[in-house]
Amino acid sequence: MIGAACLIASTDQLSTAGQAPTNPANAASKTWTPPRTPDGQPDIQGMWTNFDNTPFEAPGGPEDATHLAALRKWFPPNDQTGPGALWGTDGPASATRNARRKAMVVDPENGRVPVRADAEAKKDHALTHLTDSWENFTPWERCITRGVPAGIFPGFYGAGYQIIQSPGMVVIVYEMIHEARIIPIDGRPHIHSNIRHWNGDSRGRWEGNTLVVDVTNYNDKSSIATNLASQRIRGIGQSERLHVVERFTVVDANTIHYEATIDDPDTYTSPWKVAMPINRDPTYRMFEYACHEGNYGLPNTLKGARAEERSAKEPEPRR
Repeated sequence: MIGAACLIASTDQLSTAGQAPTNPANAASKTWTPPRTPDGQPDIQGMWTNFDNTPFEAPGGPEDATHLAALRKWFPPNDQTGPGALWGTDGPASATRNARRKAMVVDPENGRVPVRADAEAKKDHALTHLTDSWENFTPWERCITRGVPAGIFPGFYGAGYQIIQSPGMVVIVYEMIHEARIIPIDGRPHIHSNIRHWNGDSRGRWEGNTLVVDVTNYNDKSSIATNLASQRIRGIGQSERLHVVERFTVVDANTIHYEATIDDPDTYTSPWKVAMPINRDPTYRMFEYACHEGNYGLPNTLKGARAEERSAKEPEPRR
């Protein structure tokens, strides 16, 4: 089974505490003018990566032990490391690596996601009963989707993103799970509220050098973070009230500052935000991500669990 986002003027402008300085993207964008596409958009086309060894959340206190114990049952310890170091690698040698920061979560200031206790308990139950049902696995592990905005949260590998622009559209092609996300920027309204998607409905607009993407119309079947690199937040569910606002700010020729503000009153006690740099890398190549819904690893994992259960029920042979 296949296992487990923005940007600031430059990675060294990230504070040592892991939080972004006040309006760094706005300040930098005033001094740099990006090239334009034929229809006048800031040109952000090309290949981008986000190799980043920053922990998703700031380290917690003793309360983390309970939530991470179940995770360690299935995967290596990851409470003190960022995504890259989990496998002992963080992309190709030529890749730009972001400076390690306190946490990718920048709001609240403590770097901790304000998860409701009931949402965390539901996630913990699913994780401790992981092999009871395919429904206890995240959509990423089921090869359906990494989610939005989860697809931009750094993972262990597959950190490539190709951005394509056309009149009225911005398209982001994700290396991991080979998704192509189409973001209309032509002013069309969101789809009808009765229509719900795993990754919601994205509508974008340019505010100067910042692409602002408003995402609504989520279903309640996915998770806000699906990859193991998201630590404690992996597997936290989403409700139909989920509302995400992403900001892709062009800082310089090779940097985008990405921010995502997540608001879901059924899951969190207050909105929260993640932020990180995304780096241009014209040498990076995306290859096939051979993941498909119902991948062989998942049914085999469930079959193995059923076999263990049958074996445990069989009486020991007489001697």
